[in-house]
Amino acid sequence: MEQHKGDKKTSFYVIGISHKKADAKLRGEFNLSPTKKATLLDQAKTKGIESIVATSTCNRTEVYGFVQHPSELIHLLCENTTGTVDIFKSVAYTLKGNAAVEHMFRVGAGLDSQILGDFEIISQLKSSARVSKKYNLLDAYLERLINSVIQASKRIKTETKLSTGATSVSFASVQYILNSIENVNSKNILLFGTGKIGRNTCENLIKHTKNEHITLINRTRERAEKIAGKFKVLVKDYSQLQEEIEKADILIVATSAQNPTIDKQIIQNKKELLILDLSIPKNVDENVRSLPNVSLTHLDELSNITDETLEKRKEFIPVAEAIIKDIKSEFLEWLGYRKFAPTIKALKEKLNVFAEAEIETQRKKLENFNKPQADLLSAQIVQKITNHFAHHLKEENNSINTSLELIQKIFQLNK
Repeated sequence: MEQHKGDKKTSFYVIGISHKKADAKLRGEFNLSPTKKATLLDQAKTKGIESIVATSTCNRTEVYGFVQHPSELIHLLCENTTGTVDIFKSVAYTLKGNAAVEHMFRVGAGLDSQILGDFEIISQLKSSARVSKKYNLLDAYLERLINSVIQASKRIKTETKLSTGATSVSFASVQYILNSIENVNSKNILLFGTGKIGRNTCENLIKHTKNEHITLINRTRERAEKIAGKFKVLVKDYSQLQEEIEKADILIVATSAQNPTIDKQIIQNKKELLILDLSIPKNVDENVRSLPNVSLTHLDELSNITDETLEKRKEFIPVAEAIIKDIKSEFLEWLGYRKFAPTIKALKEKLNVFAEAEIETQRKKLENFNKPQADLLSAQIVQKITNHFAHHLKEENNSINTSLELIQKIFQLNK
């Protein structure tokens, strides 16, 4: 999976950091906010990179693109985050070509998530692709690959039960609350943050706790009110955060700030308080653990929760993998055709030139020459010849480059 632009040869790479080797603190150092992502794309363009997508979620940050060496992507990521190249290399993964493609399919299918079957990465991937396209940094290859990953994800959701039950950290947090707190429906719950995890958590809270004492706070009240209108929860101003924390029995933090928004200085609670931090980077300072009445749990701990439903999902992994194999083969077939399509097109044009020249010669020699019939006949012959070559190239898996060069040489085609 290589591309050639003049003398420059690039290959497709994925570089990334995930929950598998990096804890929340480390992942936070390499987290890309929308602003940082935009800067990264601007820098990629100035460095001559023509196709790149960067995505960042609570459990991973990944960059996909065509470069000469993966270090180009690694340096771009580290230049736009607080992480260093040395730290990244110690916990990261770098995949090339087919391995990179396979990885993207597994991530999109929820097979590589902290919680098996969590598909939230797909919306992030869609959004990241749209941003890259806006910057003219999404070529046909990467766009087709991402669309194929999305297609596989949709089929897995529809045709398997891989996402039945707890499909995300937001559900796991509610499950944790139900297992940790008695009489949850009578407790005061404060949700701080209205990102995707915050919205999903709010929905799961209402659905599974039957609690009517849920308050929502966001830095932008308008966004909070939009969600509140859908779920019928109470909204308070950001300026009332400390006051509302004091009333709360449960505080769920799901903001996207780059630094902690909650620390022990603003917690004045006299009663027990359970805090769940669902943010990357962490948005609750570790110093709250020094408060005797406060219990803090981060999403990495929530991700370790397993239940009967989660175990049942494992039964559907082979089906999901079969779907991935099916969609991936379609992508690779398209890729193979895309590789030899210009040569087939040039061959057809060259054969048409031969046919036109011969038809013109015969027209001058023969009386009552039927040119329309000759044109039709020659077009059919040219099509059969090009189809024959195309079929050969589709079947030639091992030496397609040699076959292409031979065809180009024999018919004197421009590469």
